[in-house]
Amino acid sequence: MTIEIVIKWSGSEYRIVNLSLENNVLDLKLEIKKQTGVLPERQKLLGLKFKGKPPDDNVLLSELRIKPGAKIMMMGTREEALADVLTPPEDLPEVVDDFDIGEEEIPIENRDIYLEKIERRVQDCKIDIINEPREGKKLLVLDIDYTLFDHKSVAENIHELMRPYLHEFLTSAYEDYDIVIWSATSMKWIKAKMDELGVSNHPQYKLCCMVDSLAMITVDTGSRYGVIEVKPLGVLWGKYEQWNKTNTIMFDDLRRNFLMNPQNGLKIRPFRKAHFNREKDRELVKLTKYLKDIAPLVDLSPLNHRKWESYRPKRNTDDTQSAASSSTPPKRSHDDDRS
Repeated sequence: MTIEIVIKWSGSEYRIVNLSLENNVLDLKLEIKKQTGVLPERQKLLGLKFKGKPPDDNVLLSELRIKPGAKIMMMGTREEALADVLTPPEDLPEVVDDFDIGEEEIPIENRDIYLEKIERRVQDCKIDIINEPREGKKLLVLDIDYTLFDHKSVAENIHELMRPYLHEFLTSAYEDYDIVIWSATSMKWIKAKMDELGVSNHPQYKLCCMVDSLAMITVDTGSRYGVIEVKPLGVLWGKYEQWNKTNTIMFDDLRRNFLMNPQNGLKIRPFRKAHFNREKDRELVKLTKYLKDIAPLVDLSPLNHRKWESYRPKRNTDDTQSAASSSTPPKRSHDDDRS
């Protein structure tokens, strides 16, 4: 008896029609490989279970109780695409390194020379909207390297380098925030990473747009740090009027990247050495709760994101906005939290 199975992968559907119930899981994977180019050992078939666990390759399809026409989502990477993502491209800008500024504030965000640079980026930098911003949603801007992905460790599969709970985090965030990916790399590499991580076409959330190094500007921090490149949120605010300093939060593992908008930036702990740390890294789990807790606030700008782990939303009050006055225990003042 033949069986028809539909494989969903990378935004497309592939019909497998020449298998019988007497074939096993490896036979299915080989048929999938013919249509997608993804090797059997790179395939992860979501939802297939045998005795409560993912089936081994020798398990018969008849034992899986697959219904005719069943749709199965697959995660996997072609070898050539994997090489593109795991091998840094030659056009990486020089700003991609581990250098960061210290804890002190560097008051540059209102200097006219940098505001003029931002205005030029607003006018000249092209940003392609993937999904239109939604009315009433806040803005979440996310870095990639060391924030969502360990880009330095060696691996055979990109999913080994993905930060734990990434898809759960983005699914939850999407309920309250439009999501923008902004990386200090080329757009080609950004798209390759998002595609292979399964972020570009995930069924439970959608990206609003992706922004590359061309939208960054250089700033002079003086003799201590010199000239560095940063990600000015004013570029996004200038292009899309629904976003502004009151409804935007940005995650990056380098504080220097939100130097133009320190009040909107949250420095995430970098995700490095994925093979050693993925079992214990729960940063995105905790940040999922933080984003959910602050989502009801009308204005995010008074929050001190440096103390996000100690933030507790106020309950049972008519004045929801008063909860925005501090991200620390109630005895601290506004001035303390802004310092």
